[in-house]
Amino acid sequence: MGSHYWISADRRADRDRLRAGLDLPPLLAHAEAHRRLRGPYSAAGAVLRTIGTDALARRPELGVRHHIEILTAAPEFEGRVPRIRSTLEESPDSARTRYQARLHTLRLAHGLTEFLRDYLAALDDGPRTLVVEDMHEADPTDHEFVAVLLRRLAPGQLTVVVGSAAGPLAEVPGPVSMSLPEALRVRAVRLEAPSGPGTPSVPRTPSVPGMSGRPADRAGAGFEASLLEGLDATAVGELARGYVATECTGDDPRARAAYLSLPAAERAALHDERRLALLALGERSLLFGAVPYHAEHGSDPAGVGATALREAQLRCKSLGMYHAAAELGIRGRAVADRDSRPELWWDITGDVTTSLSAIGRAEEAEALYDEARAISTDPLIHMHAAYGTAMLFARHYGDQRRDPLQARRWLNQAVAIASLLPDPKERAFFSVFNRNGIALVETREGRPEEALRLLNEGMARLDRELDPDEQQLHRTGLRYNRAQVYGMSGRLEEALADYSAVIEVDPNFHDHYFNRGNVLRRLGRNKEAIADYERALQLSPPFPEAYYNCGDARLELGDLDGARADFDRVLELDPEHVDAWLNRAALRCDLDDVDGAWADVTAGLALAPRNPHLLCLKGRVLVERGAAEAAREALSAALALDEGLAEAWAIRGGLGYSSGDLEAAIADLSRAVDLLGTPEIRYNRAVVYQEAGRLDEAAEDYRAILAVVDDTDAAERLAECQRATATSAGA
Repeated sequence: MGSHYWISADRRADRDRLRAGLDLPPLLAHAEAHRRLRGPYSAAGAVLRTIGTDALARRPELGVRHHIEILTAAPEFEGRVPRIRSTLEESPDSARTRYQARLHTLRLAHGLTEFLRDYLAALDDGPRTLVVEDMHEADPTDHEFVAVLLRRLAPGQLTVVVGSAAGPLAEVPGPVSMSLPEALRVRAVRLEAPSGPGTPSVPRTPSVPGMSGRPADRAGAGFEASLLEGLDATAVGELARGYVATECTGDDPRARAAYLSLPAAERAALHDERRLALLALGERSLLFGAVPYHAEHGSDPAGVGATALREAQLRCKSLGMYHAAAELGIRGRAVADRDSRPELWWDITGDVTTSLSAIGRAEEAEALYDEARAISTDPLIHMHAAYGTAMLFARHYGDQRRDPLQARRWLNQAVAIASLLPDPKERAFFSVFNRNGIALVETREGRPEEALRLLNEGMARLDRELDPDEQQLHRTGLRYNRAQVYGMSGRLEEALADYSAVIEVDPNFHDHYFNRGNVLRRLGRNKEAIADYERALQLSPPFPEAYYNCGDARLELGDLDGARADFDRVLELDPEHVDAWLNRAALRCDLDDVDGAWADVTAGLALAPRNPHLLCLKGRVLVERGAAEAAREALSAALALDEGLAEAWAIRGGLGYSSGDLEAAIADLSRAVDLLGTPEIRYNRAVVYQEAGRLDEAAEDYRAILAVVDDTDAAERLAECQRATATSAGA
């Protein structure tokens, strides 16, 4: 079936030479992953631009199913696939109150992978090869994309060949949703190419995805003037121009040396020329990579450069591409003039902190908030820094550093500053906004009623002090937060009403439907819940949580085939989803697929060996397999971890009965009845009571069963107990 490959060497020519020696299937696409080209999804977008037209011609439904993934990775397909635009996407950034989840890009990677999978199936002409180069300089979005490809597509479908510089591939900073270095280690054959003969390679500064600085200037230390000996000024100029035409990603050391040998003004002019040429192409993805790169290195870095970086930062942040938004913002801070354009500099800085917080790099965000406090006396900046710092302690730091008291201190400071703002509408808005943060802390500390009070007061104040059309998105956000608190408090009808109201205002955001579906499930309205989950999946790339909840709802409706399909889908997307292994195993057990259930239980326990529910199910499957002693051990292990597992007591009671230990069986079944007195468990205990000659207790259980269900066997056995008791009394 072949293999995936990882080829590493500093020179591209060396990587190409080694790849040429491999026996690979026909080429599907060759993608450059360097994030300086097109920013996030440089590689994925290149693949789409290569195959997208043919794929949409062969399978037009793929454009409908994957419009979000396509338009995010390759916005050049605007107008060629349907677009569902969220209300928030239409709003000015300053009005937004929520953004995509951190895992949104992982969901996009799954959708892009499925697009490729289905296109390959449409070609139906055997396996193909995808080459992805310069992976060491790729944005984290392409890390996720390639990692998902390696896991989900076998080499017999698509052979993935990854090229990177020599040495280890750096991990993405912050929490990793899908590790490309780990995926390559596990799923690819590593080939390291020795340096070939000829010109030495360009000195390389190791790069960490998501934080690059200014590569062209930084690399100057490696310049050797001897590389240009014998070349006249015209030749040097042409080499430099060619280097800039690669977006300064080429590894020809003479071209790099020629570029660095030019006076700064001439280099800047080349960047200006290249930027204008790229803009003339009209390809929007260039605005996230090459265009801002050339703008920041051109003749007006503080003006054109800072503006281009800011525009790219805003777009990346709104699409949930937070690593890129953070990097672009850090570069923007480096070129923007804080004195002449203070508002721009602070806006860039604020979105850097937001992006860093979203990707689990809260310490870096806190350092920027501290910097803001040290250099500014602007009340608004101190207010925003206080609120942002509070959110680090309330939600972004891990358990060891999370501190509700610290969060409350900073939020109180933000509220105090807001109360002093001179503009009455600003004062009202920011006071309510900051108190919303306090409501979050109250909720997390188990005081939902206080959180509701703050939210209700805030909503009423905005209604009083703002015009009806002002800050609608924030008002919607408050209602969304109130719906969440209602749901946590068990006030489900009120939560449902609030979620429905939010959907009316913002009807194309998937999370709203997902959350409303959860409330509907808790209300027992499973058909409506499934409809909401399905709508959420139409508005989002595939995500396992929606499929899992859908499967649970289908189970309750008795749709076993539908539930099985949903759990299959969960595990396709997330093979580490323990609850999906558990539920599918239980479902297979119910369908008498003992071998399938055993495989699922084994897979689940490999991930969570101390999961009591999986151990209980293991015991159940072992009973079906006739391994009574092993089943007893598994059940006892489950009960040692969770004494409240009624099913484990019941199954172990059944084992006691089968082995003839009736008293042990009665003890276990009685624990099960105390925990979960279902007719089935009572019936089993009644049978054991009857077998043990404890007829009065057996009769009591049979009567309890018949009080709630019409059970012929229970009625007949009750009659037997009564006859036996009467006979005994007569004797």
